[in-house]
Amino acid sequence: MGGGLPVRCRRSRPTDQDLLIVDEHTRECIGGLVERSITADRLTAHLEDLVAARGAPAVLRSDNGPEFISEAMADWAGTRTGLSYIHPGSPWRNGYVESFNSRIRDECLNINSFYSLLHAQVVIGDWKDEYNHHRRHSSLGYLPPAEYARQCTHQMETDDSQNVRTE
Repeated sequence: MGGGLPVRCRRSRPTDQDLLIVDEHTRECIGGLVERSITADRLTAHLEDLVAARGAPAVLRSDNGPEFISEAMADWAGTRTGLSYIHPGSPWRNGYVESFNSRIRDECLNINSFYSLLHAQVVIGDWKDEYNHHRRHSSLGYLPPAEYARQCTHQMETDDSQNVRTE
């Protein structure tokens, strides 16, 4: 994962919540939950799965939602990563994620009527797949986030192998 991993939770409908996890460096949406309610325990279980698959980020950046400032979250992050909270009323301190949230809201949430939680999970999952694998970003050299992430990983492995000392 990149140096920081912003997380944002917001309500897509009055009865549902969606939480999307975006890598700041690769711009890849690497995880997320679409649930009726997202508890701190559910969030930490999801983050644990992501850390097992991708490694821990240097810092987890989020707003001050109750699931993020909970004791369960602090306990989980204690030995894995740092926590960085965005000051209330200061969304510009997490500009990329705010832009990402605007995109998913305009391109997915506002143009779909979800008739069930499963329907919302499928539609949002499809949007994330298109965003990660097909949408090119000028800031990533016109690569989709998943391809950029793959190249970053490959580059890091190449760099690491070249830095091995032989004495």
